[in-house]
Amino acid sequence: MANSKRTLFLKRRLRVRNKLRKINTGKPRLSVHRSSKNISVQVIDDIQGITLASASTMEKDLGFFGKNNVDASAKVGSVIAERAKKSGRRRGALRPRRPSLSWQGKGFGRCCA
Repeated sequence: MANSKRTLFLKRRLRVRNKLRKINTGKPRLSVHRSSKNISVQVIDDIQGITLASASTMEKDLGFFGKNNVDASAKVGSVIAERAKKSGRRRGALRPRRPSLSWQGKGFGRCCA
């Protein structure tokens, strides 16, 4: 019997998370979600199961609502870096929510490294 798409997705998700846990013991996970209109970023501590910091273009004070471009991603990257420093974390492991997503040309490498 063939595996369903959902079952394959769950296996893939567990595989990626387990690899991250082995490589980045004690480091928080930087989860980036990019849609066609917005970008949202979260710094997640998997050990405690809490979100340490988050930033999104949907926040009014950033002024980039409905924008998914290099300027918006650079601003979100700098905001999440400031908020992560306030929470006491300096480095995180970058992991896409979906392995097929890539952020080349979106400015995350410069802002979140």
